[in-house]
Amino acid sequence: MNAYRLKPLTFPWPPVLYGLAILFALLADRFVGILPSVMPNGYLFYAIGALLVATALSLDLWAIKTLVDYRTTVMPHRGAQRLVTSGPFRYSRNPIYLGYTLITLAIGFLTGSAWFFVAAISAAIVTTVIAIRKEEMHLLARFGIDFEQYCQRTRRWI
Repeated sequence: MNAYRLKPLTFPWPPVLYGLAILFALLADRFVGILPSVMPNGYLFYAIGALLVATALSLDLWAIKTLVDYRTTVMPHRGAQRLVTSGPFRYSRNPIYLGYTLITLAIGFLTGSAWFFVAAISAAIVTTVIAIRKEEMHLLARFGIDFEQYCQRTRRWI
């Protein structure tokens, strides 16, 4: 039996990766500080950050509710019971990770630190390599042609 059919990951990496990226950005901003501030207009950037937080939280909650409604796992290291292609999954194959990325960007706008933009891009790349590709192999092994068709009509991120 294909090992990816049972479960995609042995550890739930994505939340940890984004947590580490945020921690890196905080430490880099505090101790390195090479990157310029992104706060030429504080109120505008604060409003953008607040809007991104609201968008990210809404997206994550919508995705989690959709997964729960379909009675499949929310945890990235557990095997999927069903292929979910509705709700936010209609627009993105990874709406929860997209929400994590938006939260990281939002913190950058709210704090004025450009390090969070670096952290968001880095976390998205590492998440794609470490988690998403393995999750996609799992879904392909579990759902075959249905998952292939879903991939053809739905983008990985946005």
